[in-house]
Formats: sequence, C-alpha cells, structure tokens
Amino acid sequence: MSVGHFARALEEAGIPTVAVFIRAFRHRAVEMKLPRTLVARHPLGRTLGAPGDAGRQAAVVRAALELLETATAPGTLTEFSDAYRSAAAPPKPAAVSPV
Repeated sequence: MSVGHFARALEEAGIPTVAVFIRAFRHRAVEMKLPRTLVARHPLGRTLGAPGDAGRQAAVVRAALELLETATAPGTLTEFSDAYRSAAAPPKPAAVSPV
C-alpha cells in the first residue's frame, strides 16, 4: 500500500494525516492529491534529516504537525524552508592494535 492509499484510508476513518516527501518526489505528492503534504529539501533516504541530527528531525516533525493545524484546504502542500545539512560526523572509533 502506498503512502497515498494509507493516508486516504486514515482520512476516511477520521484521522487527519500529513505526508512528508523529499523534493525529488514532489511531483508524485501532487499527483496523489494528498490532503496535506510537507516537502523537505533533503536527499533520498533522509526525509526527516541526517542520521543523528535530532534537532533537524524534530524541526521537520514540528513543521508537519503545524501543517496539520494550519492547512485550510484539501491538497495543501508546503515546503520545509531549510535546506538539507549533514549532521556532524560521529567520532571515529579508536584504532585497535593487534596483540
């Protein structure tokens, strides 16, 4: 089941939805005519942000929840305004020397 079918099923049951897409699939979101869509300028596989970037991920979720509250018409599509940023690289593990 696609995100569009799932969102429509939830909406028909009275549960409002917001779908989050990356910009590369914006055209698909428009074609699906979803009730509310947030489009993030993120790369494939990073819909909410970079791994480990909890602040960015929370910001995308907050934007989706805000859209849920503020959308006034079916088919509302909003773009997340901030461009993608890579999270700081995690520290490298210490080298293990052979015994």
